[in-house]
Amino acid sequence: MSARRTRKKRKSGWKIFVIAAAVLIAAAAVCWYIAGVSLYGRISHEQAGAEGAGALRQDGVTNILLIGNDSRENGEDGRSDAMILISISSKTKTVQMISLLRDMYVEIPGHDGNRLNAAYAYGGPQLLMETVEENFGIPVSRYVQVNFEAFANLVDAVGGVDLELTAEEVEYVNGYLVEYNQLTGRPEGTDYLDTSQSGLIHLNGPQALAYTRNRYIGTDFGRTERQRKVLSAVIDGLPGALLTNPKEVLDGLLSNLTTNLTQGEFLRLTLDAGKLFAYDLQQGSVPVEGSYQNATIRGMAVLEVDFGRNIEYLRRRIYGE
Repeated sequence: MSARRTRKKRKSGWKIFVIAAAVLIAAAAVCWYIAGVSLYGRISHEQAGAEGAGALRQDGVTNILLIGNDSRENGEDGRSDAMILISISSKTKTVQMISLLRDMYVEIPGHDGNRLNAAYAYGGPQLLMETVEENFGIPVSRYVQVNFEAFANLVDAVGGVDLELTAEEVEYVNGYLVEYNQLTGRPEGTDYLDTSQSGLIHLNGPQALAYTRNRYIGTDFGRTERQRKVLSAVIDGLPGALLTNPKEVLDGLLSNLTTNLTQGEFLRLTLDAGKLFAYDLQQGSVPVEGSYQNATIRGMAVLEVDFGRNIEYLRRRIYGE
């Protein structure tokens, strides 16, 4: 066989390989798109509105406000029990998870000054995001809202979480389970922990939810830290759960989510999901230590905040400034 014919065969072989690879990539892209559209269709969503007109990613950072409300169904009928700013930075390769304490006294656009979570009561997620941006200078126009059921289901879907609990925290878990069992129609005593236990304990969904709702140990600072501990443990277990138990993860979570992310934005985030798991997950809370004082304003017990120091903290953590 001549060298010329050999070269032709090699070129032909490479051409077939390239075409086959292109077809496979195209097929994978179509499958991903169809799956992403299907998943998005299972989420309750609303239009971002004027305040959501900005780009999802600005200066290499995507800011999404995670709102946990205490309703059992989708909607805004409950209170904003948790407010966590999720900031994904392609510059610093970090995912920041920063709790915003609900008792901070802030200026709420169109209303008198009040606690931060009053913004949600007045105008839902949109007014809450506007309030966060006005008081802390962080552009945030996208949110994801989860209710009690979504939180408990997600913890169960990843097989539960292992956390260190004190004997006092165990008692409060059981106390909060009393209300949860009544609201969800479960028999009294369901999922109660052994009160002689302490140390490393495996918590299922309802138990983890009860653990995060406790604000009597360490006030709201302790409560938000517990929320982040559970979320961190869930995030650690999520990749494995998606491989071994994808249906339960998606069924438990998606039907209890509400967001103003567009379909295109949702698809972009799912495309980036694998990369995000490699980013460094960092936690914090606002106000930072030494930047606030307890106060009573119009009969309300609130946190009076040094906004300059907290804005500086957020810019440093989120944008690396």
